[in-house]
Amino acid sequence: MKKFRKVLDGLTTSSPGGGTIGSPSCGSAAGTPTTAPTPKEIDVQETLVSENFQLCKTVRHGFPYQPTALAFDPVQKILAIGSRSGGVRILGRPGVDCFCQHESGAAVLQLQFLINEGALVTACADDTLHLWNLRQRRPAILHSLKFNRERITFCHLPFQSKWLYVGTERGNTHVVNIESFILSGYVIMWNKAIELSTKTHPGPVVHLSDSPKDEGKLLVGFESGTIVQWDLRAKKADFRIYYDEAIHSVSWHHEGKQFMCSHSDGSLTLWNLRNTSKPIQVTFPHGKIQKDGRKESCKPILKVDYKTSRNSEPFVIFSGGLSYDKAGRRPTLTIMHGKAITVLEMDYPIVEFMTLCETPYNNEVQDPYAVVVLLEKDLIVVDLTQSNFPVFENPYPMDIHESPVTCTAYFADCPPDIIPVLYSIGAKHKKTGYSQKEWPVSGGMWTLGSHTYPEVIITGHADGSIKFWDGSAITLQMLYKLKTSKVFEKPKQNEGRAAELVDDDPFAVQMVSWCPQSRIFCVVGISAHIILYRFSKYDANTQIVSLEVRLQCDPEDVISPSENENNPCFSEPHSGSHSPQPHHQHPASPGSGTPESFKDCTPCLKVKDRAVRVPPGYQAELVIQLPWMDGEPPQQISSLDINSAYGLLAFGNCNGLAVVDYLQKTILLCMSTLDLYGAADPYQRLTRSPRRNRQSTSEFCMRGLSNFYSDSKKRIRTSYQSLTELSDNQQSVDTERSKSPTSVHYPTSLHNDPRVLPEPVASLRASHCSPVFYLLDNVKGPGRKLSLPTDLKTNLGTVGESQQFSHHVNGHCTSPTSQPCSAGKPRVPMGPEGPRLARRGPGRPPFRKAQSAACMEISLPVSHTEGFASRRAMLQQLHGVTMYSHDEHHTTTSYCWSDRESRENSFSRSRSSSVSSIDRDTKEAITTLQFGESFGRKSDTLPTPCLWVGTSLGVILLIPMSIPTDLEERMEEPVTIGPCGAVLMLKGSVLRFGFLDCMGALVPNPYEVWRDLNAPEDPDRPRKRKLVHYSPSSSQDTCGEGHLAIVCSERQAKVFLMPSQSCLFVHNITESSFVLRADVVSVCNSVCLACFCANGHVMTLSLPSLRPLMDVNYLPLTDMRIARTFCFTNGGQALYLSSPTEIQRITYSQEMYDNLQEMLGELFTPTETPEAQNRGFLKGFFGGNAHTFDREELFGEAAAGKASRSLAQHIPGQGGVEGMKVAASGAVGELARARIALDERGQRLGELEERTALMMTSAESFSKHAHELMLKCKDKKWYQF
Repeated sequence: MKKFRKVLDGLTTSSPGGGTIGSPSCGSAAGTPTTAPTPKEIDVQETLVSENFQLCKTVRHGFPYQPTALAFDPVQKILAIGSRSGGVRILGRPGVDCFCQHESGAAVLQLQFLINEGALVTACADDTLHLWNLRQRRPAILHSLKFNRERITFCHLPFQSKWLYVGTERGNTHVVNIESFILSGYVIMWNKAIELSTKTHPGPVVHLSDSPKDEGKLLVGFESGTIVQWDLRAKKADFRIYYDEAIHSVSWHHEGKQFMCSHSDGSLTLWNLRNTSKPIQVTFPHGKIQKDGRKESCKPILKVDYKTSRNSEPFVIFSGGLSYDKAGRRPTLTIMHGKAITVLEMDYPIVEFMTLCETPYNNEVQDPYAVVVLLEKDLIVVDLTQSNFPVFENPYPMDIHESPVTCTAYFADCPPDIIPVLYSIGAKHKKTGYSQKEWPVSGGMWTLGSHTYPEVIITGHADGSIKFWDGSAITLQMLYKLKTSKVFEKPKQNEGRAAELVDDDPFAVQMVSWCPQSRIFCVVGISAHIILYRFSKYDANTQIVSLEVRLQCDPEDVISPSENENNPCFSEPHSGSHSPQPHHQHPASPGSGTPESFKDCTPCLKVKDRAVRVPPGYQAELVIQLPWMDGEPPQQISSLDINSAYGLLAFGNCNGLAVVDYLQKTILLCMSTLDLYGAADPYQRLTRSPRRNRQSTSEFCMRGLSNFYSDSKKRIRTSYQSLTELSDNQQSVDTERSKSPTSVHYPTSLHNDPRVLPEPVASLRASHCSPVFYLLDNVKGPGRKLSLPTDLKTNLGTVGESQQFSHHVNGHCTSPTSQPCSAGKPRVPMGPEGPRLARRGPGRPPFRKAQSAACMEISLPVSHTEGFASRRAMLQQLHGVTMYSHDEHHTTTSYCWSDRESRENSFSRSRSSSVSSIDRDTKEAITTLQFGESFGRKSDTLPTPCLWVGTSLGVILLIPMSIPTDLEERMEEPVTIGPCGAVLMLKGSVLRFGFLDCMGALVPNPYEVWRDLNAPEDPDRPRKRKLVHYSPSSSQDTCGEGHLAIVCSERQAKVFLMPSQSCLFVHNITESSFVLRADVVSVCNSVCLACFCANGHVMTLSLPSLRPLMDVNYLPLTDMRIARTFCFTNGGQALYLSSPTEIQRITYSQEMYDNLQEMLGELFTPTETPEAQNRGFLKGFFGGNAHTFDREELFGEAAAGKASRSLAQHIPGQGGVEGMKVAASGAVGELARARIALDERGQRLGELEERTALMMTSAESFSKHAHELMLKCKDKKWYQF
């Protein structure tokens, strides 16, 4: 509990000197709290402490990325999937979904359930076996066994056995005790398994299985085609089979008299134990006899299952085996049932499949009922009980990656009616034709926890689709799918600008904005378009309105040298500097007044110009597009905000800001960033030199997502990194850089010493300002001037590596721009195909597919640069790449696409997308926008609608607006906007705004209550706009008028008191990295500022004092997808795309962490093992003594001895002791309830015992009295009574 009585009280908790950005001319500009006017008493009671925060992963959704292995427990009915990254997903009934990760990160080769034992064995590519305990909600490793001299190739665990057979690459077979995880001394050596006369090595072990007829016989399959049945008791081979073709798998008949093999030539062989000299049957299921009498060559059959059925013919199920002649055929699963052959074509390659049977015993009739097919990007279960083999409807969210995910949004504590409405609309479009039976993977237990609230997750995709997901109670279920591409005409070849995007994904979603209360939904696309949707329960015929906004501007937004002073001074802006533009379908471009600037003003996509029938759900109402100008593509939209109460939509990019009235379908404001300042511009800028010929700019056309999400390795860099290396000989720079890849030194005094600068830039001067990217251009000649902040002059950096960071995640630029920074013009032919080739870039493939944000990887973690002389040396050693340096700018003439693409995808801190211009000049991008009730000027006494604007230079602009209050006037009278409000500053690019009242409570944005415009007219209930407003000065009775504004940038957070614009608190979040994502969120009935940094730290700061509450080094930023998709929400939750196909949810709330065990599902449920069938006397007599086989006697230490210590090393797992502690601590609530119940039961038993003792005493007393009475009356006659 902490109270803040005066402004100066809070200064002790802020970072010293953190607010100093420029000269402290005034409180609003310099952010120096000591000069700020003191407001009235501020009484904020903070309740959050560090004990309220705990960071941990909660659940992972989606399809396991790069799957490698599959296993199924037929009794518990749970499924396990292993992946190449060492992850294991365990699935049961809907809600039972668990993710485990091997610390080594080695690929999972094989999975083996201890059937109905609540345990799982994993074999990894690092030749280690792990035993997982599944009897706790968060599985843990009990034991590990590391093989040192041999590589594991195959494992087999017989049902109800504690001895695991392990085959190796050398051809040996070892035996491991599952309980102790110790290697037995019993070994089947490869040279003993084969005949002594055999001169060649049989190859690795590819199959191990015990005979269904006799458990004492082990069938060993070698890759070369050799099969050996080994008698475990006699320690010799019963028979050996030598086949010409390599073996891939073996499957037994349940009687143990026959087995089937699949081979590399596409054949299936059936062998009988009575005669092993040759197979009794050889078939090529997909190989036809050619005219010359020879068989077609076929692909290998990788796996075969031979399963018998009581009421029908046996099933033979296999994958592969198609002929090589049929090119282009999709992967297949073949089901042979009697004489019928069914070929099921799959969308992706088959990784593994497993037949599900009714019994776990291999010596009984199997009766298969389903086949689980694990594909590279999907999981399919086929119903074998129906003749047409339909598939089951998958209840898991396995189709997140149906189209690559490009953005995410997370909304917690939504209105309770929104999820049922979305589900009812989405249920009408579900696919049909699924099997009517229940999903066969039905194990585990899951119940709806008590701490649940409506949560909605939105994903945007490369094909333009939007998916709404129900994320309540840490589950994920598809609600509704929206296709934004239906708004546009389909792009055709050689038709307008769409022809240049047809090879890409022109509809890819870049960011989304959603108001759950009003159900207004806004989508920003990669083709510089915005679509506004309204929700309706009724279908309608609508005409989509289209607006074109030109944000191409000529003024040069480059900071100029200041000859007289280095410190900008902010002055109060003049009112009425710009009047809002009237309604134009084609308003004039800011800063452009010549007719020539309107050449080729066509948008990238063509909106449907006819009335279209739209189904219930989200229906498009307005489309806003940025057109091409003079052969240049529009810049990507970098920020967006929409407010349903105001009826306004604002968006910006590196050129400027636009505000649209979507109720009147008019453009209210279209202005360059420079013009927004008016007289309050904090920088002195140069007038742009005459525009050059733009013929060469065709090469920089918008390329869609393939440039954003290329497969090339990404490298982490910040604005300071990209300004650090002009030469490896700069020892001072290198020393500073070796401390951290994102470290930067802020000098205490401004200096301008040309001695520390290389010659090409020694004459540059600058005024002190927020960090921003600058790009050197030595190609254009002396007409260009460039200025830098003086505190960055010692860290001037790599040419061509700056300003490559304009991807956007939910309104924030966090990824490379789509345009290159080239050393010069690419040399391309300028014939008829010249312009097109130039647009593609030299060496660029003509057809490209969009890659998701998930496909991005950064090869350089931010904390691993120590010990290198320079960043270039580090990258060269790690990845063999050559950095693009200042010297190379002059000497390199060749220019390849891969080099350019790698630079385009560099992970930099700049939020500007100005590199997409051919001029490669630094421009000030609009990075964040926020509508809200605030005070636009210091003199304001009442809050009015305002637009908060944040830029990449750390500048905050307040734009007051005048909106008619009467509902009828709102539809007729224009909204007036005057960009003449306050100007504030921070370090780094502005990321997020938030508003608190003077009591510290979060001020929600005003909104309009949802109304269905397509609903039938009801005279009793007219459809009028109903607005909900929250006054920011709700506590004015005690604290006076005003509110608190929280502003967070890449490096700093500040709290301003409005309207005085006094900086109350300031905190430098990071100096060695930069913030990627920040949000003001509610946690534990209070509010805090949550931040995610590029170095992987997750932080929370108290509000308004900005005290650090949590700082956890959670996740090293290893790829771009995390930066692009990380988002916070209320309730202490967050999510990000952990792989191209999976969403990882985390919590940073101690309350949710404590309740997590209750919310997770139980993997193991006590279930009785089905009894084996009675074999009968004759079968048992003639079928061998399978049930008398004692593995303990054979493999135990007494009989087999100890294995060599150097062969394998036993590693105790944390699940043995600590895992049990976790399980115990996780079940504290249940144990407490059980303890209370036991106490109550004990108390009742004690009372019962006391009553029983009293009854016994009473009975003894009665017996005694009865006996005495009997003795007394014994000798008396009847007449004496």
